[in-house]
Amino acid sequence: GWSMLGRAPSSPCCPQSRSQVVFAVEKLFLQGLGFEKGGDQLLVPVPGSAPHPNGLGFLTDFPFLAVPQPPTITKQSIKDYIVDPRDNIFIECEAKGNPVPTFSWTRNGKFFNVAKDPKVSMKRRSGTLVIDFHSGGRPDDYEGEYQCFARNDFGTALSSKIHLQVSKSPLWPKEKVDVIEVDEGAPLTLQCNPPPGLPEPVIFWMSSSMEPIPQDKRVSQGHNGDLYFSNVLAQDALTDYSCNARFHFTHTIQQKNPYTLKVKTKKSHNETSLGNSPAMYRARGITETTPSFMYPYGTSSSQMVLRGVDLLLECIASGVPAPDIIWHKKGAELPAGKTKLENFNKALRISNVSEEDSGEYFCLASNKMGSTRHTISVRVKAAPYWLDQPENLILAPGEDGRLVCRANGNPKPSIQWLVNGEPIESSPPNPSREVAGDTIVFRDTQIGSSAVYQCNASNEHGYLLANAFVSVLDVAPRILAPRNQLIRVIQNNRTRLDCPFFGSPIPTLRWFKNGQGNMLDGGNYKAHENGSLEMFMARKEDQGIYTCVATNILGKAEAQVRLEVKDPTRIVRGPEDQVAKKGTVTRIHCRVKHDPTLRLMVTWLKDDAPLYLGTRMKKEEDVLVILGVTEKDQGDYTCVASTELDKDEAKAYLTVLIYPLPTARPERPRDLELSDLAERSVRLTWIPGDDNNSPITDYIVQFEEDRLQPGVWHNHSRYPGSVNSALLSLSPYVNYQFRVIAVNDVGSSAPSLPSERYQTNGARPEINPTGVQGAGTQKNNMEITWTPLNATQAYGPNLRYIVRWRRRDPRGSWYNETVRSARHVVWNTPIYVPYEIKVQAENDFGRAPEPDTYIGYSGEDLPSSPRYLRIRQPNLEIINLEWDHPEHPNGIITGYVLRYLPFNGTRTGRTVTENLSPNQTRFTLQRSDPISRYRFVLRARTQVGEGDPLTEESPATGPPPTAVEETSPETSPETSPTISPTTSPTTSPTTSPTTTPTTSPTTTPTTTDTTTTTTTSTSTAASTAASTSAAAERAPAATTRHELAANGSSIWDIRAMANSNWANITWSHNFSAGTDFVVKYITSNKTEKSIPVKAQGPSSVQLADLTPGMMYKLWVFPIWSHPSEHSYITFTTSSAYTKNQVDIATQGWFIGLMCAIALLVLILLIVCFIKRSRGGKYPVRDNKDEHLNPEDKNVEDGSFDYSDEDNKPLPNSQTSLDGTIKQQESDDSLVDYGEGGEGQFNEDGSFIGQYTVKKDKEETEGNESSEATSPVNAIYSLA
Repeated sequence: GWSMLGRAPSSPCCPQSRSQVVFAVEKLFLQGLGFEKGGDQLLVPVPGSAPHPNGLGFLTDFPFLAVPQPPTITKQSIKDYIVDPRDNIFIECEAKGNPVPTFSWTRNGKFFNVAKDPKVSMKRRSGTLVIDFHSGGRPDDYEGEYQCFARNDFGTALSSKIHLQVSKSPLWPKEKVDVIEVDEGAPLTLQCNPPPGLPEPVIFWMSSSMEPIPQDKRVSQGHNGDLYFSNVLAQDALTDYSCNARFHFTHTIQQKNPYTLKVKTKKSHNETSLGNSPAMYRARGITETTPSFMYPYGTSSSQMVLRGVDLLLECIASGVPAPDIIWHKKGAELPAGKTKLENFNKALRISNVSEEDSGEYFCLASNKMGSTRHTISVRVKAAPYWLDQPENLILAPGEDGRLVCRANGNPKPSIQWLVNGEPIESSPPNPSREVAGDTIVFRDTQIGSSAVYQCNASNEHGYLLANAFVSVLDVAPRILAPRNQLIRVIQNNRTRLDCPFFGSPIPTLRWFKNGQGNMLDGGNYKAHENGSLEMFMARKEDQGIYTCVATNILGKAEAQVRLEVKDPTRIVRGPEDQVAKKGTVTRIHCRVKHDPTLRLMVTWLKDDAPLYLGTRMKKEEDVLVILGVTEKDQGDYTCVASTELDKDEAKAYLTVLIYPLPTARPERPRDLELSDLAERSVRLTWIPGDDNNSPITDYIVQFEEDRLQPGVWHNHSRYPGSVNSALLSLSPYVNYQFRVIAVNDVGSSAPSLPSERYQTNGARPEINPTGVQGAGTQKNNMEITWTPLNATQAYGPNLRYIVRWRRRDPRGSWYNETVRSARHVVWNTPIYVPYEIKVQAENDFGRAPEPDTYIGYSGEDLPSSPRYLRIRQPNLEIINLEWDHPEHPNGIITGYVLRYLPFNGTRTGRTVTENLSPNQTRFTLQRSDPISRYRFVLRARTQVGEGDPLTEESPATGPPPTAVEETSPETSPETSPTISPTTSPTTSPTTSPTTTPTTSPTTTPTTTDTTTTTTTSTSTAASTAASTSAAAERAPAATTRHELAANGSSIWDIRAMANSNWANITWSHNFSAGTDFVVKYITSNKTEKSIPVKAQGPSSVQLADLTPGMMYKLWVFPIWSHPSEHSYITFTTSSAYTKNQVDIATQGWFIGLMCAIALLVLILLIVCFIKRSRGGKYPVRDNKDEHLNPEDKNVEDGSFDYSDEDNKPLPNSQTSLDGTIKQQESDDSLVDYGEGGEGQFNEDGSFIGQYTVKKDKEETEGNESSEATSPVNAIYSLA
């Protein structure tokens, strides 16, 4: 922000004259502030908000100021302007004024008509010329001297004369370069003579293979571009030398034809390897010579240089060995601070030359053979330079003023005044103006005498041109700052209140505090003429509102500035030098006190560079924590505390010990302290014990309460090892006592000594008991249990529980009971009825929120028997059983117990018991022989036990009775029956008791075998094999309940539905909510895996990435339990080549359907054939001699019923009126059996039906047939 007019804000002095003040105001207008056109006035935006240079305050935006103003050149091209011929040409000229100025140009002293040249245009609201060559044209045609004129109603401003030149990069003239012969040891100069370019090119020497020529004090390049050899050696002929010129604007390089050297030597080049040492010259027979100058020639020379540019003096000498160069100035030392030696001391550069640098300089060239010197006389000339440049002048009517234009140079420049671009001698006369050499004096100026004056100072080396306008204004005072500034300063610091103002005549400005009292000036205050009020030391009592008032004869203006004095920022506990062990945790403290109204920022530096925190370092409130100190952490650490007004910093050094040290458990924390006591929280602070060379990783905070469990410590929370203070959350109505345990990689420390006790106030409970369950322990009760609240959840004295229950019926009534234990029993309940249960906590302060509703069940009883046991025998190998669930389950059906034994007459086999899953209603028995019958006893089971039985026997089938040998429990695998749960018509998995490890080959390649293992304590049934066919129906698998918990909770119905590389495992359970399970499985090659599963009912998990064709053992058990060795199921994944989709033509049901249709068509064809043959009439009178029965009706028409002898009735058969044969009842036994009806059996279970035959052959084979009905009987029945 601007704090005073025309001066830097930090300057303590002020303008001393009216012209300086006016110039200061004008600088405020013109120094890059930007103009906006507003009507006929120029709006000058005054600088906006910016921090105070000294950091003592800031200013807000200034308003716009509108005043008339003559034009002022603000931007122009340089005097010597060289342009690139490939680009468009831009000649800049910009000016400001009010009104906005217009522009015109001269070229070579004549008016340049921009409108007539289509290639030339002028930018809008600017005088910048644009010469466009996109459509053609030669840039060289526009070379010349240009000058810009900016005009408005108050005068004309001129730019400097701009000499426009087009850059040139001419080619090297073609020349033939001969081989240069030179004696070894002689001096040599290779001339470059580059083509004249604009600007001059950069010269460098390279070989034709584009390798730089190495230079040293023997071989070097002069300022003129030539390459000088103080003496030539034979090795110089090993390469050629080409001069290259690089032109800046065109970015091109021109290369001269290379020089080739032929060095004449006295000895072979390989005779010595002494390099460039003096001994080498003697060894090669080279004559050593005294130095002589190759450039400049002779013993003296002169050089002229202009003031302000760089002077380059050069001395290059020959000699053997190569001489050294030393520089001196006659009668004085070389100019200090601006002298530089270049080119191996062969050149002396003096920068920014002034008149004092003129004189005689000499260079001394010397080697062991002698020395010589060259004197250079330096004369410094000067183009004109300003001593007093004319400045803009703003005057009120009737005021006096002057413009001063002083310049110096060598030779002394002449001064010429111009008015609005015209010589002042030829301008209209002005009685208030008087020209006196380099000064123009104005007296009693009047409105309308505004103009722009130019001062031209010139000599033979150049010229200077300056514009200065004289503006006559009468303006009332205006405050350029906003009316309500805010300045903030740190206490006891120096500050300044700024009040920039403007007016014509120049106003008088005064300061007041809080709107009263005398003008502030003197003592702690200093009022400057530019409007600033300086305060040497800001104190708290200096806070307030300051008013600045500017007045002149035209009026008054004022503005207010509010000063706030802030407390300084101080580091009250800075970092201290530390020694840390490698791998430990280090804390570097930095506690800061600052003004609370200022925003504090704390940053850290390491070795004076910003510290990157990363993951091992973190900033806490008053400390920098370094975790796991390493060697790289050693160094200086600086804490920088800063606000927007000030800052403070402190530094310390951290030393890291690297050597390994013995480690041990940390020492116990000490000095526990409670602070920040609140209703529900308290801050615990402790001092860490020694870490014993192993960094502390964690702190465990424990608490103890003396009401419910006195003397028992509980874990409260855990914190990282980098902290030593924690804000602990507390519960109501607990008398806390805390202790802290430190943990490192070695182990845990001993607990700290307990802290003092802290008692919290009571409150009503905020949570209710969890784990609410209702289950019957007897058939006429329901026991309600829950997890009681602990000491930190009770929140008050006399904790009790309100238990409410009702039958699960919206119309039911609630019953309640208040208890103090975690159990309540409801008696006289119906058998297995659902109840809604609520348990709400209550203490002396009130009740907890309304509890959730849980569902419980009253006690279970024995179930009724299963319903409708149906036995089907589709063939002689399989018996299918189906049943319905019990009508009255009286609880949760946990499974079915199926007992069956084979019998044949009076002989019976071993009784087999199968434990089936609760949702299984089908069972398939693989018969071991087709003769025996089976007696089945089926019972349902609940947690109470097995219910009423349902008994059925299978129907008899098979050949005549044979004796069945009674089997014992030690029955061999060959005689044990094989059973399998029904899956689908195309799959038949096998189930086998463990006591008889039978393997059945009845499964197809697309099924998964599952084996059930049965033990004396628990038996696990096999799950259903999974068909890979998407269309195959999956039947429930046989399973066995696992008694895994003392309260009767169990897992049952474990199923494995497998594919080639995955298997879905499902099971049912009645464990409590929140119980997690583990699925463990082992492959046949002993690879074991376990998968944790969240509790659900029923639960499931998918096993992925299995091996095709591999057999697996699988256990399911609660996560807190261990599996029994025998309580597993097995399953086998299918082959990797098994297809998931089976062609319909290979499906059993499709083949059966096609066979049935074919059989039906065949039967229909046979029936039709028989009917046709029985009803046919054949004339036989001529062919048969038998006497006809006269009573036969067919005699009359000459026909006879013809039939085969096979169709004659048997002796024991009866013939119907229509000529068909009736079968005897004994023939129906097989038919009925084939139809699925009940057969007739004798005492030993064999068939007693009579088999009928039509031919002798059939009589011998009838009893051996296993068909349900004979084909002949079927044909006659259909006929």
